[in-house]
Amino acid sequence: MAALVRKLVKTNEFYLFLVIVVLAVVIQLRSGQFFTPNNLVDLANAMVVPGIFAVGAFMVLVSGGIDVSFPALASLSVYATTRILVDNGWEGGVWLPFVLVIALGAILGAFNGLFTSRFAVPVLIITLGTASVFSGIMQGVLSSVQIPNLPPAMTEFGRATLFVATNPDSGLTSSMPMSFLILVVVLVFAFVLLRYTTFGRGLYAMGGDESAAERAGFKVRHIKFWLFVIVGIIASLAGLVRTSMMDSMHPTNLLGIELMVIAAVVLGGTAITGGSGTLTGAMLGTLLIVIVQNSMILVGIPTFWQGFSLGVLIIVGTGISAIQLTRARKRARVLI
Repeated sequence: MAALVRKLVKTNEFYLFLVIVVLAVVIQLRSGQFFTPNNLVDLANAMVVPGIFAVGAFMVLVSGGIDVSFPALASLSVYATTRILVDNGWEGGVWLPFVLVIALGAILGAFNGLFTSRFAVPVLIITLGTASVFSGIMQGVLSSVQIPNLPPAMTEFGRATLFVATNPDSGLTSSMPMSFLILVVVLVFAFVLLRYTTFGRGLYAMGGDESAAERAGFKVRHIKFWLFVIVGIIASLAGLVRTSMMDSMHPTNLLGIELMVIAAVVLGGTAITGGSGTLTGAMLGTLLIVIVQNSMILVGIPTFWQGFSLGVLIIVGTGISAIQLTRARKRARVLI
């Protein structure tokens, strides 16, 4: 038991959890509203979309890359799906939007995967380029405009709830969306993939040392390609969830969220150079940022400070990652 406690105390996730607990207690003392049922459900609701995005961003970061194209990819796949269904007057079940968005996400992800697996160019540079390509296709080729009326199945899915939480004092209610289950499914899938498959071990090996991973027998090009196919699907699912919950399709609504998502993953202890990190840390980092962004109003802080807070968290997260990298290099020199 003592060994388990010592091991736990050494993890980044432990200290991040403590920060979240302290922040929650401070907000509770200031507002008296943090631990109310409806506020907790609101936080879970706010976690859904950035949480799904964070899973994909985490997988890319662990492999040693930084993907900034996933919001544009999600926007294009969801916009194309919505436009196809609206133009054809689809009134069937929600299965078709999911099938279409998964297929388009896989195709666009394969576009990323093709370039990252074939060219020795940093993933950040490639995805900066493909993000512009995806946005250009959506705005130029598809002449994107806001779609206020979604297919009935998407609207119903966005409004579906698991349960309703009520604040016993104020009577305010909040609904836990059905889409929260999508986040759970994506998390379970990613956990199994990373923990129990050769593909997952290959991602960590690539992030540590790509050349060493190739010498160890991992098919690096193959892993890179399918990584971005999977990330494309995950990002597109997040986009579909966001659009359904908003009950309208706005082409540029998701653009810019990559900063928050990457900051959350790095804040959760994932090394920005790759090779280390956990899904638990990524989710805790996302939860911390969601709490900061959604609980400011409870303590009377103006919402324009959200951008400032996000910037501070990005700096802190990057600083933690840099310190971890420096320590790892020092340990490696000592061993040599």
